This record gives sequence, structure tokens and C-alpha cells, in this order.
Amino acid sequence: MESNYNQENKNQIEDRRSEEMMIHQEEEINSENKVQLKTETIEELPQYPIRYAGFWMRFWAYLLDLIIVGSLVRLLIKPVFRILDISLAAFNMFAPISIASAVIFYLYFVLMTKYFQQTLGKMVFGIKVVDLNKDQLTWGTVLFREWIGRFISATIIVGYVITAFLPKKQGLHDLFSDTSVIHIEK
Repeated sequence: MESNYNQENKNQIEDRRSEEMMIHQEEEINSENKVQLKTETIEELPQYPIRYAGFWMRFWAYLLDLIIVGSLVRLLIKPVFRILDISLAAFNMFAPISIASAVIFYLYFVLMTKYFQQTLGKMVFGIKVVDLNKDQLTWGTVLFREWIGRFISATIIVGYVITAFLPKKQGLHDLFSDTSVIHIEK
């Protein structure tokens, strides 16, 4: 009787082991399939060649952005200045209207570039700013590109014109911040 009992226990233990081995093998197969599915999905994604946005495309997008920024200043800042009876006639660099306009200008470009990688002008023309290191745009990169880089490019007009001649269509502000502007593939 005792040997029967031992034999049954051995059989049950072997059955459990074989069940556990089968479950383990199924898990391995499933995990291998998941890996294969993931690699197949990555390989199946279409790879488009990067098309850098040239001088004229960026120029028209920038002009549209200037119209938008000018409209924001006229709709938001000027009415507030009139209500507060602040002079709108002074046109020097340190006049309150000039400072407020500059703040709107830089906030527009910095925030739109950081959160959307493109301004409204770039959206209309189907282009966006990308980091050449394939990273997400950081605050440091965006701030440097939009504030310091733009100031340098605007001071040295050639900073924008070189966009037409460089292989990655970069302005000075792009070269300094290691970014470029590309066409969005749809």
C-alpha cells in the first residue's frame, strides 16, 4: 500500500513537472513571438528619406509667423496699453510697446517650437524643427536656437542666407543648436 502511495506521489510530481515545463516552454515561445512581432513591426515601418526645408520654404513660413505675431500684438498688447494709457508712439528699443512686442515674439517662437516642434507658419507649409541627434528638443536647445541663435542670425544677415547653400539647409541658429528644419511626410 505504501509503495502504491509513493508511486502515485511520484506520478503526480512528474505530471506537475511536465505541466510546468510545458507552461514554461509556451511562455518562451510566446516571448519569442513577441520579440519577433516587435522586430517585424519596426522593420515594416516605412523609412522616408529626410527632406530638409530650404531657404524659401522657411522664409514664407517665417513671414506668416511675423503676421501672426503682429496680429497677437495688435489684439492683445495694444488694447491693454490703451486702457492703461501707456504710450504707443515711442519706437525706440526700450519703449514699453517694443519690450512687450519682443516678449510676445520670443514666447511665440519658443513655446510653439518646444511643444509642437513647429510654429503656425511651419505647420501651414508642412515643415518642423528637429534635433539632428534624433533627440527630443530640450528647453536648452529651443532657447538657444530661438533667442541667441536668432539674434546672431538677424545681426549677421548671412546667417539666414547660408540656409540656401548648406547640405542640411541650416541657418546659423540651426548650426549652433544642432537642429534643422525638415519637411513632414504625410
